[in-house]
Order: sequence, then structure tokens, then C-alpha cells
Amino acid sequence: MEAIADMWSVLPAPMRDPVLFAVPFFLLLLTLEWFAARKLEESESQRAPAGAYRRDDAWASISMGLVSVATTAGWKFVALIGYAAIYTYVAPWHLSPARWYTWVIALVGVDLLYYCYHRIAHRVRLIWATHQAHHSSRYFNFATALRQKWNNSGEILMWIPLPLLGIPPWMVFASFSVSLIYQFWVHTERIDKLPRPIEFVFNTPSHHRVHHGMDPEYLDRNYGGILIIWDRMFGTFTPERFRPHYGLTKQVDTFNIVTLQFHEYRSMIADVRAATRWRDRLGYVFGPPGWRPPVAGTAGTGTALTY
Repeated sequence: MEAIADMWSVLPAPMRDPVLFAVPFFLLLLTLEWFAARKLEESESQRAPAGAYRRDDAWASISMGLVSVATTAGWKFVALIGYAAIYTYVAPWHLSPARWYTWVIALVGVDLLYYCYHRIAHRVRLIWATHQAHHSSRYFNFATALRQKWNNSGEILMWIPLPLLGIPPWMVFASFSVSLIYQFWVHTERIDKLPRPIEFVFNTPSHHRVHHGMDPEYLDRNYGGILIIWDRMFGTFTPERFRPHYGLTKQVDTFNIVTLQFHEYRSMIADVRAATRWRDRLGYVFGPPGWRPPVAGTAGTGTALTY
């Protein structure tokens, strides 16, 4: 522990990620949930029983999470340079981290901007190509929470308003780490609906199960990170009415983590190369996932089927 503390102390404040200290607790909860799932009688249907684990699926998720820890550190280093410049030379004032309201602004700001990014990630194919990896599992458990993307560039751009408002860059990173840690526990079928006041304000397992559902009623709903009130305010909230079917609407039958991360980029590039008009090429990149050019002789700008 002393060695870890020494390593922690030599890191610059923005790189002292609380998520690293939360990893052992993530693994402990994952193990407990896995053993609980093993006690359940296996379903005779093709659909996995609630909270089930599949070994190769879980290992794919854990492996993607481990790589994500390294790639996220790299993206944070890039962001640190830009945020420091914005905070130092552009921000009209500097908010003190010793003030409680600075933390409120940082945490609520990160959560609101996460909602905005998350919603964009489901509606713009270029961003979805990065985010879809998190939705690629047909299982919903604590391992799924670790199935993280490797490209954080979109979120880095989305956080720019925070250092511009005078929030120290390290507080931006710390606030997002709090968000990530919170979002781990909502990836489970072991927790039913919570008391109504909690369900009304916060993102819960029930709300997030909806978000991971591939059912038409559940597509593109419940984007919140910590707070679900953004979805209620902006019309993207849907309550859990039945157990969702998980995964992508176009499932990827592999556990190869590189393929899971990048297959949508490959499909997007293929669509762009096959297109003959620039507006169609732009549609394939910036349109919603599943966007297709309009059929000749029909009105409209194209069709979209969210994955």
C-alpha cells in the first residue's frame, strides 16, 4: 500500500484517477454477481437467464476495460494540455476547488455534458462507431460495465466548457471518474426498482437496463449518467416495462475485442467508399446509425435504423 501511495503522490493531480482505486471493488462485485448467477437454474430457451454470465463474453468485457484504462490515460494527457491552456489563458475567472459550489458545478456540469455526449453518440454514426462497443454484449451484468470504448476524443471535446468556466482541469477528470464509478453499479439485473424518489432523480439499474435494450420501445432512451432528470427534462426517458433483450440490433458474433471495437468503423468506411454522391457519404458518417440514402423517386432525406 505504501508503494501505491508513493506512486500516487508523484503523479500530477489530473492523472490521479479514482477509478484505479475502484477497480478492486468492481472485480469483487463482479465475482459475487457471477457466483449468484451460477446458482440459478439455466433457462431452456436460447435467451440467457436474468443476470447470467458467459465466460468468453465476460472476459471480452474485462479485457476491453483493461485496455480502456490505458487508452483513457493517454486521452487525458492530451486533454490536460488543452484544458490547462483554456483554463489559464481563456477562462474569465478561476473557481476555487476549496468552495463547495465549485464541486457542484463540476459534478453537475460533467453529468449534463455526459448526457449530451451520450445522446449524440447514439444519433451520429461517427460517434456511435466508438460507443457501440459498450452495447455489443447480449448480457447485462457488472462485466458489461467494464466493456468500455478506447476512443475518448468525443468526451474530451464535450468537456471543454468546464475549464472555460474556470473549473480546474483536475476537477473535470475527478468528476468524470465519479460518474464512471457510479455507472458501474447500474449494470445489473440483480437489483429491481428502487424507491420512487430515487428512481425519479437518479439513474438506476432499472433505467439503465432500458438503455441497453435493443427492443424498439427502448432504443435511444435513458442516456443519463448519474442523474436521470436530464432524460425527463429533454424527453428521452422511458420506464422499464418488461425485461429487455440486450445487444445491438445487428449483433456482432465474435468475442475478438479488436473487432468489437472497430467493426463499425470498417462498415462505415465501406459505405462511404460505395457511395457515389457526397451528400450520401456525409450521411453515412454524420447521419444516425443505420442511415441509408432515399430510394430513387421517394421524398425525404434518408432512412435510419438505430443499432
